[in-house]
Amino acid sequence: MPRLLLLLAIAIALYILFLRARSLPPHKRRGEYLKLGLAVTVVVVVYLTLTGRMHWVGAALTGLLVGLRQLLPLLIRYFPMLASLRQQHAGASSSGGGQSTVETATLRMHLDHESGELSGEVLQGPWRDWQLAEMDREQLEELRRYCAKQDSEALQLLDSYLQQRFPGASFEDSEPPPGAGDGGGGLTRAEALAVLGLGEEASREEIIAAHRRLMQKLHPDRGGNDYLAAKINEAKDFLLD
Repeated sequence: MPRLLLLLAIAIALYILFLRARSLPPHKRRGEYLKLGLAVTVVVVVYLTLTGRMHWVGAALTGLLVGLRQLLPLLIRYFPMLASLRQQHAGASSSGGGQSTVETATLRMHLDHESGELSGEVLQGPWRDWQLAEMDREQLEELRRYCAKQDSEALQLLDSYLQQRFPGASFEDSEPPPGAGDGGGGLTRAEALAVLGLGEEASREEIIAAHRRLMQKLHPDRGGNDYLAAKINEAKDFLLD
């Protein structure tokens, strides 16, 4: 009877962890499912060992593998060869023409300089930590309603993304709320550099060139977005002041 109660308690705990993992944004679920799978493996191995159905050597090897999996981030940090391989992989996956980043209280939006594509993630609200690419149209419309009430700058950024992802589609309350174009305060140097997609050591010539290149893609006269164009102009003026 005690063994049955223990198994029942473990099953309930694992089910709760599964529900928690399923509620996370899609890009975070894989890691949580992996952790859940490791937990199930440990439980099964311990049970088989205690009941005499598995030799202790097998249990030790399983524990070692699980431990190595958990220690992998630490190993990468302290072993230069592993760290360099990870950096090379990250560099290969992020290579391209650079990107600009604009952030509000609700959204962090990225513009790829090469393709002109927008991407982003939600920073607060009911869809916090979700990436826009993971959300379907119904979810995006719910996010848009939230932005319309809470964050006028995020609303304009989201509208740019929606126009790009759903060309020709119309959305309710398409006009931004009053005060939507006030900019929400001045930029910091780090924010201005992120908007132009530049590093800390950017020269005056690089700032001007980045501004010109981005305005060619985003100027309202060329079908771009007023808010993003205003942010790019504000970033250039701040850095050159």
